[in-house]
Amino acid sequence: MERRVAIVTGGASGIGRATVDLLEERDVEVVVFDQSADPAVDVSDEGSVGRAVDGVRDRFGRIDIVVNAAGTATGGTIDTDGYVDAWERAIAVNLTGTMLVVRACIADLVASGAGRIVNVASTEALASARNTGPYSVSKIGVIGFTRSLAVDFGRRGVTANCVCPGSTLTGMTADIPEERRSAFAARKVPVGRYAEPAEIAFMIAALTDPGASYVNGAVIPVDGGLTASTG
Repeated sequence: MERRVAIVTGGASGIGRATVDLLEERDVEVVVFDQSADPAVDVSDEGSVGRAVDGVRDRFGRIDIVVNAAGTATGGTIDTDGYVDAWERAIAVNLTGTMLVVRACIADLVASGAGRIVNVASTEALASARNTGPYSVSKIGVIGFTRSLAVDFGRRGVTANCVCPGSTLTGMTADIPEERRSAFAARKVPVGRYAEPAEIAFMIAALTDPGASYVNGAVIPVDGGLTASTG
């Protein structure tokens, strides 16, 4: 059986990198789209995405899986300087970037007969924290986009699902002092800690499996119980 081919955006680090590793362990051919990859891919730029997808198609002849893990964390309140720039950047990378990659790959995913799309949103799309407006809005959009894909392409053999990570040890959280992370996890997360990227990747990889053919349009928190808790 011919190996399936996956594109993972943001695959050079964090959750994306963990997803690449796990898919490769499952005998999937993985291509990383990332600004630090070679060649670099800017998911917010349609031309950059199109060239990169053409390269995958030319090299492998197929695309079976798309994982959109690229993202940027922007925030602030609406009355602060720079809010509009933060808003536009979050939408461009987190939401428009997700759309551009799927749009460039959708014909291949349909042709696959079992195409899989997994978009990475956030628990910030389910319950917003303070000062996260641009980020939260962009990730809420990712959920809506995922659901629309599930409805539009389910009958054509393509499933689209969304994973919402909670607090995870990635570059986005690296600047938070350890004592603050520990205090937050002890107070808010029922399992009492931050996630490792591989724990998020486990769910992402599961949704890409051929056997996950009836999971479509799901929005799955992987957050240690954060969004289930009233604490």
